[in-house]
Amino acid sequence: MVVGAALACGGALAKQAAQQPASPAASVTPSDEISRLAQTPAQLLTYIQTAAEKQDYQGVFMYQQGENTQSSRMVHVVDASGERERVETLDGQPRIYLRHNNDVQYLQPDRKTVRHDSRHTVRFPGLLQSDPAQVLSHYKLKVLDRLNREAGRECRVVLLEPRDSLRYGLRLCVDTQTGLLLKEQTLDSARRIVEQVSFSSVHLGNDMDPARVDSTWDTHDWKVLRPVMKPVDMAAQGWHVGMPDGFKTIMEVARQMGPVSGGAARTVSQMVLSDGLVAISLFIEPYDASRHRHPPAGPIHHGAINIYGKRVAGYWLTALGEVPVVTLERLANAVQHAAPKPVVGAAH
Repeated sequence: MVVGAALACGGALAKQAAQQPASPAASVTPSDEISRLAQTPAQLLTYIQTAAEKQDYQGVFMYQQGENTQSSRMVHVVDASGERERVETLDGQPRIYLRHNNDVQYLQPDRKTVRHDSRHTVRFPGLLQSDPAQVLSHYKLKVLDRLNREAGRECRVVLLEPRDSLRYGLRLCVDTQTGLLLKEQTLDSARRIVEQVSFSSVHLGNDMDPARVDSTWDTHDWKVLRPVMKPVDMAAQGWHVGMPDGFKTIMEVARQMGPVSGGAARTVSQMVLSDGLVAISLFIEPYDASRHRHPPAGPIHHGAINIYGKRVAGYWLTALGEVPVVTLERLANAVQHAAPKPVVGAAH
């Protein structure tokens, strides 16, 4: 699941449609809201996104990448202050993600640490990073007639097929009654599942206890970390980044990264790009021979998340995102650096 620049997508939930249950293999006459919106793909994507943003729900979802799995419990509540969400891992050391709109806290109880940040990317069951029209320029949307079941609920399969080799495809299963995304599978060019995330149980309705989105840990004496970052103009710093087709810059910041092996914190420039559905982060920092030999230049694979490192002059570039490695390689090879131009009128 991806981590990093969220742009909320508005729109009202369409009226819920009654639907008779069917077995996963049964053919039905499409009559649900998803099928009706199939002829207006942008509205369908907005419907799915709005379902994740504007409803109360709670459940357990499973993230799978190869042989690795992780289960988490989620509670999502909408009140007068906006969205509130709590996600807690159920495997290994507890990790808690608390979100109030775009303000995020990450709790690590074993380290007694709270990290404050801003939400940069949309998380499951959200879908869109930006306007659906941008997505549909580079993905074909197809709604299948057959129904499936996930977490005991009826859902319809929606495919987002890439129009080029720069991005993965998605197979979605969308709740026929509410529009909530119940399952998301990332597919490579051979339609093999690279990773997936899905609810194993889910309950929807406005009977959720709002207190369930609060932390159950007493954090008054925990260490609090706040990111040190500020907006930057990377072009003014001499960087030219050739964008992969369909991607646009949505954020440019300089941030302080934690020390490595007891060393001092370092400043890293970060550019976030998105095609409306997925995001890529490009990190640029001064080259350090003691650190950047490991990992070596080139690709590293982690399921759908790929990483590509490269040295450019006296800098080290790291491109990271849920896209094929060829996309990251193309991005890294299109980055050029020149000495920034002096500011006209600056004092000498």
